[in-house]
Amino acid sequence: MHEFGIVVHVVDTLEKLATENDLTEIASVTLEIGEVSSVLPDYIVDAWKYLHKKSVVLTDAELKIERLPAVSICLDCKKTYPTLEGKKQCPHCGGFMTELVSGDEFNIKEIEGC
Repeated sequence: MHEFGIVVHVVDTLEKLATENDLTEIASVTLEIGEVSSVLPDYIVDAWKYLHKKSVVLTDAELKIERLPAVSICLDCKKTYPTLEGKKQCPHCGGFMTELVSGDEFNIKEIEGC
């Protein structure tokens, strides 16, 4: 479960940002997780429940997760399509020259603090 290590890194990052910006409390953090990333949102939530309470600035912080859809582009016809529906074959032209455009990200999108 590498999600625990990811959340450790997120907590460290948030603590540094709180210090740099003179925040005494972070009310919420929004994470973006791509639908074909190797990160499982349920495991992120479990690790968050354990780790955020150990941080003074994150004690009451709410975790929000936004899933980013996976999108691929066909290099033959230049059209995009939902990756999970078409996989490696373009549903528009049937070509197999496809490339993932988005959906494998993991980002800290937004932080609400005071």
